[in-house]
Amino acid sequence: MEWTTRTAPDLADIEAMAQAAIAALPEAYCVAAAEVVLRVEEFAPEAMLAQMGLEDGFDLTGLYEGIPLTEKSVADQPMVPDTIWLFRRPILDEWVARGDVALADLVGHVFVHELAHHFGWSDADIARIDRWWE
Repeated sequence: MEWTTRTAPDLADIEAMAQAAIAALPEAYCVAAAEVVLRVEEFAPEAMLAQMGLEDGFDLTGLYEGIPLTEKSVADQPMVPDTIWLFRRPILDEWVARGDVALADLVGHVFVHELAHHFGWSDADIARIDRWWE
């Protein structure tokens, strides 16, 4: 591969990788996953980091913001849509530090982990969907 002309993946590239992860989900989950708003940013906003008790923006690769489906009620009136945030720079930093995983696989893993919060999945559920360790 010619590296002298390559640039780092941008926000749109990371979003495309996450969209590919949605498309790769079992059919039963694709529609519901596509209804969650996907936001890709360079880093988590300072207020989000503070709320989580984090000082370093590199410590957060993704976040689910919303009410898990297992906890929602028809009486709930959402103020904002359920959202999965992916943070490009921390993801790229983890990718480089690992050195042994494809970037699209890492993005997919982070996305599925955050989606697990939306669906209220157990660790066993996640393992059936995201065979990360293989």
